[in-house]
Amino acid sequence: MSAVKLLTVSADEGEQRLDKWFKRRFPQISQGHVEKMCRTGQIRIDSARAKASDRVAPGMVIRVPPLPEAEAPSRPVEGRISAADTKMIQNAVLWKDEHIIILNKPAGLPSQGGSGQGDRHVDGLTEALKFGYKERPKLVHRLDKDTSGVLMLARTDRVARALSEALRNHHTRKIYWALVAGVPNPRQGSIKYGLMKAPGHGRGGEGEKMQCVHPAKMADYPEAKRAHTDFFTLWFLGTRLSWMALEPITGRTHQLRAHLAELGHPIIGDGKYGGSSTENMGDGWGAGLGGEISRKLHLHARSLTIQHPITKEVMTFTAPLPDHMAKTWKLLDWKDTDIPADPFEARR
Repeated sequence: MSAVKLLTVSADEGEQRLDKWFKRRFPQISQGHVEKMCRTGQIRIDSARAKASDRVAPGMVIRVPPLPEAEAPSRPVEGRISAADTKMIQNAVLWKDEHIIILNKPAGLPSQGGSGQGDRHVDGLTEALKFGYKERPKLVHRLDKDTSGVLMLARTDRVARALSEALRNHHTRKIYWALVAGVPNPRQGSIKYGLMKAPGHGRGGEGEKMQCVHPAKMADYPEAKRAHTDFFTLWFLGTRLSWMALEPITGRTHQLRAHLAELGHPIIGDGKYGGSSTENMGDGWGAGLGGEISRKLHLHARSLTIQHPITKEVMTFTAPLPDHMAKTWKLLDWKDTDIPADPFEARR
């Protein structure tokens, strides 16, 4: 394509990330090339500069710069995924049918690519999740790189649109488990601090960090977005540690991590939001228990409840803890049989 084009997002394409829309229209263009064109202002949404992660919707006009006819991959798609990664991602499948695939995403594996990520992310491994289908499954939401747990993929565009709409309209429920420093008081409640990007944390989202805005001051910060997290303390150890259930009512970037840090109880292993400290919590060792607990992030997407977009059955998927959290739970003698599957049920 040798000239600039203005393309309108069609109703059939629905709402989705800009990079996903672009790569479906122009599959020969790599993720890195899309991100570069966004950074340099060559790709625009309704004449405004855009990021690869921005969402597009029907009716929006996308500026598409001149593109090469083909970008040959450095190696064949079928040979791009190692045998070890194929086994790893297939072993992560919790459940699948002809419409949906549910993964237990490993901690440390990004959901999607970015600068310097290469192809080793869930979206880059979906070739290994086709299971006989012609099309690769599509991510409909994401988890942070170091967060483990339930991750949902759609096997068709129709199902992807339906699930994206359900997520956008809060017709799904997610419950996370976290290990945090200290013990919240009160033990259950809601956090309703708004969230905005902290200044000076990397170009193009690299090193992105969020800061909380008090609900009473939201009007002073037009860039802040409303955020709401419900929490419930399931178990605790003295004043050092708590096992918490978290339900994000909204879905902002780093919402749970930033909200718990603002509460004064950062998630263990979260260096970005203050959870890597081994500060004395009042009765001996600090939150790290003298180095006995892994320094990895202790945040896990424990369960996801959806209405199946085709069968309309209400389904709940549950993911076992990752190894580093399972070892911590064993050290603390905490068992999931000791707590309710849905601690928020009584509040509904």
